[in-house]
Parts: sequence; structure tokens; C-alpha cells
Amino acid sequence: MDALGDGERIVIGGILQHIEEAGVHSGDSACVLPPYKISQYHLSIIEDYTRQIGIALGVRGLMNVQYAIKDDIVYVLKLNPRASRTVPFVSKATGVPLARLAAQVMVGKSLAELQFTESPRVDGFFVKEAVLPFKKFLGVDTVLGPEMRSTGEVMGHASHFGHAFAKAEMAAGDALPLSGAVLLSVNDFDKGAIVKIARDLQRLGFRLLATRGTAEWLTKIGLTVERVNKVSEGSPHIVDLIRAGEIQLIINTPLGSRSFSDGSAIRVAAVAHGVPLLTTLSAASAAVSGIRAMREQALRLEFANTSQDGSADAKME
Repeated sequence: MDALGDGERIVIGGILQHIEEAGVHSGDSACVLPPYKISQYHLSIIEDYTRQIGIALGVRGLMNVQYAIKDDIVYVLKLNPRASRTVPFVSKATGVPLARLAAQVMVGKSLAELQFTESPRVDGFFVKEAVLPFKKFLGVDTVLGPEMRSTGEVMGHASHFGHAFAKAEMAAGDALPLSGAVLLSVNDFDKGAIVKIARDLQRLGFRLLATRGTAEWLTKIGLTVERVNKVSEGSPHIVDLIRAGEIQLIINTPLGSRSFSDGSAIRVAAVAHGVPLLTTLSAASAAVSGIRAMREQALRLEFANTSQDGSADAKME
């Protein structure tokens, strides 16, 4: 949540939902404005808490609040009475110069004087994706966690969430595949949730590959899955298939020392060979939405704003 206060009023600039679940640093998590999977009931609580806390603290300028929702309870994680890294993203998405308004508030103007008394309207969906440095540091494990590792951010915008997410992935250098084979290797806690993702991918025409435990689980519920060896189980194994170009997307959620060891080889190989890699099921679900949207309506490039030297700016729609 990014908001602006003048000591008497709090106006919400934007609420962003992290696509990765709690446990991944906010700077490394993709996020979407407006939220795509939060109920209006929870959004109203978030807005109310933000206003109450901001007024109680007498915030004059920008403020950022981070929330978590667990078992239908909204928890306040922390409040920063300052600008956050998402302010430029929210400002670009809404067309409202939040930093400029905040500077004027801090030198004495009220939000009423600045005619900023209501939350700005958002046109469509805006997805912020983190740019991670792993391609520059080959051999480094790519598992995300509470320590921030991203070195930049990109934005994708579309009228539908799927297209916006797909655009953001393209901009980050990890374009989603529209066909081919998907490798599934998830820990025991994620096996129940991977079923819908795997079924959706198979319906979209993808060939499913999986490590032993995941393959057995998916076969039980009627999906056609090809079992592949982990690295520790000997060749031919997953990394061999990645090197041979036979895998177009990887969903890997490790848990435990052996899984991290096997998974590390998979993740390093994926980065080295440019195979999109998803290490959380929430990101995998968003990727399915992006692939489905791209399959239903492909993006197109339009050229506009031709300059005097004959060059043109490209716009993707």
C-alpha cells in the first residue's frame, strides 16, 4: 500500500498484491496493481487500517504499509513513513505524480489544496516484475527468500491480468513459452496445489515431465506424465534434458537439503540455457494465466511517434 497524508487526511495512491507469497522479499516479488486475488472485504480493511494508522502517526508525505492475510485475518507487518520503491511504479500506472504531491505537502500544502482527495483510477492491470542478476552470475542458486536480490524492475500493462503478466516476463527477459514441455518438481506440501496448474498446462497442449514423487502424484489423478530422473538419480536426468533443449518451462519448489542440492543443479542449468524458471506455485499460477491469454490473443507490435530521423518507438499491445 502506497498512500499520501497531510496530517489530517490519508489518500491511498495504490494497493499492490504480491504474486509470490509471504517469505519472498517484497523487492523480489512480482506484484500487480490493482490486486487480482484479494476480496473487496479484505481491501476495505486494508484501506481502513491505512487511514487509521496514518492519521494516528500524523504522517505528512508518503507512507508505505505492508500487510499479510492469513486465515481471513489482515495483519499489519510494518509501516514506513516515507516513499517506497513502488512509488514510481504506482505513479506511472495511475498517472499521478505522488512524489511531487508529497513534496508540496511536506512544505505546508494540504491534499485538498492539491485537489488530491480520492484514490486514482487504474486502467487495466499493471504488473511489476523484478529483474534478477542470475544471468550475470552463472552458478549462483536462484531460490528466492527474505533477502532482496533483484537489481531492477520492469512493468507490463494490459486490460487483462494474463497479458500484463506475460508482458512483464518478456520485459524481464523471461518470455513465457506457448508450447513444448514443462518440468514439474515440487515438494510434498505443494503436491496438492500443483494438480490444477499441471492440468491447465496439459489442456493448453504442453507435454508434462516430472520427477518421481511429483509424477506418481499426478498420474494418480489421471494426468499423462513422463517421469525423469533427478540429478542424484543418474543420467539421463533433468539437466541433460535442459541442455538438449527439450524443456521449455520449469516449475521447481524445493524443500529439504537433498531437494535443494538436486534443485540447485536444475535452477543453475535453467538460467544458463535461458529456460524460464518458477520457484513458487503462485508465480506458476500467474504464468499459466499469461500463457492462456497469449494463446487466446497474441500480442502485436505497433509503431508510433516516428521522429524526424525516421526512427520509431515500438509499442506492444
